[in-house]
Amino acid sequence: MLKVSVISPERTLFEGEVESVTAPAFDGEVGILTSHAPMMTLLGKGTLRLGSNGAQGVFAVEGGFLQVVDNHVRVVTEKAEQV
Repeated sequence: MLKVSVISPERTLFEGEVESVTAPAFDGEVGILTSHAPMMTLLGKGTLRLGSNGAQGVFAVEGGFLQVVDNHVRVVTEKAEQV
């Protein structure tokens, strides 16, 4: 399982465990599963999906960054809202 935090300037939108994360990186979509290599990427504008096909949450995000370290995914975005 991945521990995921989705944080916007206003508040923490999601904190919990999911099986997968699909995020809109600045240069295309990126998928994260358990045991993913450490990485950091800038976010573009698009849909952030938590769990299989967004079963645990779907957010419209714009800008910010995504970091993966030791099965913990941090999404810090400039603008986000739950869809």
